[in-house]
Amino acid sequence: QVQLMESGGGSVQAGGSLTLSCVASEYTSCMGWFRQAPGKEREGVASISSDGGVTRADSVKGRFIITRDKAKNSLYLQMNSLKPEDTAVYYCAADPWERCGIFEFFYTGQGTQVTVSS
Repeated sequence: QVQLMESGGGSVQAGGSLTLSCVASEYTSCMGWFRQAPGKEREGVASISSDGGVTRADSVKGRFIITRDKAKNSLYLQMNSLKPEDTAVYYCAADPWERCGIFEFFYTGQGTQVTVSS
């Protein structure tokens, strides 16, 4: 069972930046982030495959950057130009079967709150 621990959430004004971090208890082939706002469905945000391929939702392209440090089993999400509609609980996730590109994950963290005020 892979355990994932997120950090870095918080409150920021619109236009600001935050960086989320995630540490996994062991290596998995791909990792990613999804978010869920109150009353809304889960939304895939960004993912990175074992060979470094990146997938991002259209809503975050040009603003969010996903990176991974395999040596540290760590994943990062740099969020720039944040908007109030980015407010959600952000979850780190991983998948041993390389399904992250379609935002399918087997393992999920506990989540971290990101709040963007206007």
